[in-house]
Amino acid sequence: MEETLQNVSKAAVIGLGSMGWGAALSLLRAGFAVNGCDVRQDVLQRFSQAGGKSCKTPSEAADAADAVFVFVVNSGQAETVLFGPGGALETAGAGTVFLLCTTMAPSATMAIAERLEAAGMLVIDAPVSGGHVKALSGEMVVMGSGSPEAFARAEKALDAVSAKVFRLGDRPGAGSQVKMINQLLAGVHIAVTAEAMTLAAKTGIDLKTLYDVLRVSAGSSWMFENRGEHIVSGDYTPRSAVDIFVKDLGIVASEAERVGAVTPLTATALALFRQASEAGLGKEDDAAVAKLLAERSGVVLPGMGAGS
Repeated sequence: MEETLQNVSKAAVIGLGSMGWGAALSLLRAGFAVNGCDVRQDVLQRFSQAGGKSCKTPSEAADAADAVFVFVVNSGQAETVLFGPGGALETAGAGTVFLLCTTMAPSATMAIAERLEAAGMLVIDAPVSGGHVKALSGEMVVMGSGSPEAFARAEKALDAVSAKVFRLGDRPGAGSQVKMINQLLAGVHIAVTAEAMTLAAKTGIDLKTLYDVLRVSAGSSWMFENRGEHIVSGDYTPRSAVDIFVKDLGIVASEAERVGAVTPLTATALALFRQASEAGLGKEDDAAVAKLLAERSGVVLPGMGAGS
């Protein structure tokens, strides 16, 4: 591979939510010139203050970028920021590597990748995990699949944002398949964390004490450690919102039905997230599914008013 393929010096990040923001700051720390694009003006202002170049459109962000990270919410948004008016494809040069970090159905990822490749671009299916804290520290896990050429071109950019890059195949789609299974576990673990904490509260167990015990016991999980603390402190500031898991577990359920897999726990967790969203909790932290269970159980959790 030519040495020039590894000399990525300018990157774009489209979508400066919790994960995209962390990736953009990590790229800046690694010495990249970074164009950031988001629909929120206050976020763009903060990004400029952090040393990045704020761009109002994906086409402006992608102009002359060697690597373009896409961190929008869903496949529809990904199609819009890539192929729509003012989309990244309007200015991206041939050979630009696009890293599709959005959690999407594998079929959607493959369709988008095919359109990008037909336009002369390189593509890595690159969903991520680790939460906003790992994103900020440049220690995300990347579940990647794509051509060796694409990985070579994006190597330094991936090193800047991640602690571990799994190369799961030479074609886009495999990364999204693995991320889908991760989201199955993550969503179910959040739902069962909410159930456990609600039952504990109903039986009079001190939640902080319970959390301290369980987080070092066999019943713990990464999601229990992370989201359980949110429930104990009553802090539902959205790091990842309820509506994200309505989408992600919806992808799991749809794909399971398509291949004929039986996923009863996914179905139960998805129903709870949907009901929480319908109850007006969709924009709150995904741990807010606990509020739904608490109300049904006649329990007042931290962060809930007595009349909730």
